[in-house]
Amino acid sequence: MNRSRTRAALVAAALLALPQAGAAEDAAPPCHPAEVTRAEKAPPVAEARVTVPDVELVDQDGRPVRLRELLSGDRTVIADFVFTTCTTVCPVLSGILSRMQDRLGDHLGKDVLLVSVTLDPARDTPAKLKAYARRWKARPGWVWLTGSKDVVERVLRDMGAYTPNFTDHPPMVLVGDARTGTWTRYNGFPDAKLILARVDAIGASRVPGPAGVQ
Repeated sequence: MNRSRTRAALVAAALLALPQAGAAEDAAPPCHPAEVTRAEKAPPVAEARVTVPDVELVDQDGRPVRLRELLSGDRTVIADFVFTTCTTVCPVLSGILSRMQDRLGDHLGKDVLLVSVTLDPARDTPAKLKAYARRWKARPGWVWLTGSKDVVERVLRDMGAYTPNFTDHPPMVLVGDARTGTWTRYNGFPDAKLILARVDAIGASRVPGPAGVQ
């Protein structure tokens, strides 16, 4: 199966898994499929230059969260950037992280943290993020973040996920070692095994660490 067919299959599977939005007020421009093709032309894995700003966001429960504090410490961080009304790229990314929860098991929330930052803070209130998280059966240890437009834009810029038009965002997943501050960027729709291999590598360099989550 070639890459185009693989991409189409992933998108179709994710769309089937995602309930249809019923409210017209949720309508927003869809992600542009061209961004998927553009991401496929980028290196699949690359070292990422990430700065975690010391700003306050809000999680899906409406609680204030200091981002730098959340992403610091001994936990490995797996982050993506989505918005709840997206119908192409974002459901696939959310599906990848959702399936990853089973693979992480007890490490989720303890040794490994999943973080999804909205690209559309104007629409994605904490309540909408919580409803979206529920669709993907998000468990404790998977945090969904929104905030003011200016603050979210700064986060996206500093973490290498900003585009002038949020619907043009390329699919990617970041894996960060909070202890050393090193990050790896996976462009496109990475296989969960590839991400978990990186998590294992980070864990193997620590004592103790989240080794063996595969």
